[in-house]
Amino acid sequence: MNIASLFSGAGGLDFGFEKAGFHTIWANEYDSTIWDTFEHNFPKTKLDKRSIVDVPVSEIPDVDGIVGGPPCQSWSEAGAGRGINDKRGQLFFEYIRLLKDKQPAFFLAENVSGILHPKHKEAFDSILDQFDQAGYNVSYKLLNAHDYGVPQDRLRVIIVGFHKKKVGFYFEFPKPLDKKLTLKDAIWDLRLAKPALPFNKTNGSKLKTPNHEYMTGGFSTIYMSRNRVRSWDEPSFTIQAGGRHAPLHPQAPKMKFIEQNKRIFVPGKEDLYRRLSVRECARVQTFPDNFIFKYRDVADGYKMIGNAVPVEFAYQIAKKIYDDLSGVFKKPRIISSVKIKQKEILSQK
Repeated sequence: MNIASLFSGAGGLDFGFEKAGFHTIWANEYDSTIWDTFEHNFPKTKLDKRSIVDVPVSEIPDVDGIVGGPPCQSWSEAGAGRGINDKRGQLFFEYIRLLKDKQPAFFLAENVSGILHPKHKEAFDSILDQFDQAGYNVSYKLLNAHDYGVPQDRLRVIIVGFHKKKVGFYFEFPKPLDKKLTLKDAIWDLRLAKPALPFNKTNGSKLKTPNHEYMTGGFSTIYMSRNRVRSWDEPSFTIQAGGRHAPLHPQAPKMKFIEQNKRIFVPGKEDLYRRLSVRECARVQTFPDNFIFKYRDVADGYKMIGNAVPVEFAYQIAKKIYDDLSGVFKKPRIISSVKIKQKEILSQK
């Protein structure tokens, strides 16, 4: 089954769908700092580099599904939270525009938990209503990626629509997995990360493990207001899109509480506190080590990974969609040819 990908980013959602048996034949991403990464890891996928508002529906191939996560900053509880009043929030309407014209068998949209905040209720209800009017039975749910094979607490809203005529029923979300992964499962075997070069430029080919380098520099008072260390036997904090706010490596003890909104590094242990490397963040997001991130500025590596849908999270949902549609279209499961190192993807644990 073929899919088109909108707001593709580095391709975490696409990679999970490929692993489940789908084929991404067309993708759209406007951010030029991501293009090299996507094209390196998806050499057979046509990447459209225009803003989605400039893409005519006639230039998107006919597909079985459309997937993608419209930019989430507008809906974030941590940000300004302008929602549908922000131009980025309005990109949901571009998603719906293309969906109405293409009429694939299904769609999937991903966004932050903030979209469910009461202040966005009217806008979110309107989005759901427009999906319904476009011809889809719509299901949505707030999920924690940690329940689906990801060693990280990460709350995201997943919206899935099955075409009323082509499929005829509602999607039911897969049940959480029994095993819950930790930081030890994800990054224990990674060693000797390198600090970024001056001005946080990449070490490039000097790295033994691709992208295994971390951002240097001070920590803001906002960062120091909370504990940023999770231990080896816990899941990671949410991987964010900014390197400055990357979680700290579990080799360090948890930060010491001083007073409300103020913590410090444990005295005498300061040398143990460093940010997770780009590769460690990728591991937490369940990207395999042979998925290479291309960048000059280390900040761009963190941005791509933090904005991505965790691969294994995407896979668990995509697998359920694939099985549901296979029952409708009587198609056997096709195992994807995408190269995944079992040791690195974590899904087999």
